[in-house]
Amino acid sequence: MTFENGRPGPPVTSTSIVVLTLARQVETELNAALAPLDLTVSRLGLLGHISAVPGISFSELARMSGITVQSVHAGVKALAGAGLVRDNTARAGSASAIEVTSDGARLLERARAAVAEVDERMFGQESDPIRRQVGDAVRAAFSS
Repeated sequence: MTFENGRPGPPVTSTSIVVLTLARQVETELNAALAPLDLTVSRLGLLGHISAVPGISFSELARMSGITVQSVHAGVKALAGAGLVRDNTARAGSASAIEVTSDGARLLERARAAVAEVDERMFGQESDPIRRQVGDAVRAAFSS
């Protein structure tokens, strides 16, 4: 395995390590692409889950995101402060019903375009042949 900077990578001895290394590279690229939108990969994940499941609760969002409820509260608070989501809780103590605002939906579309650009750059026709194979395998595994 050779990295884009031309340096040799570690010997391929563990699928887990190779996948983790690639995941970190993807996350770095995604965060750079999302930065002009004032988003991170984590906040994009929250926004995407909220968009996919309107009325989702904090606990459901935490389960879907694989993070703590406290982290979800902090993330949603930041998204709400930016006008991207709203919590339609009628009164204190009642279950939350979080949903994406129209501004959040527009930002989500822009973010999806940024993600598509990263996908193309990292896994598309002009990318490293090994990365193309990985991208093809991942899409095939999850296309059903």
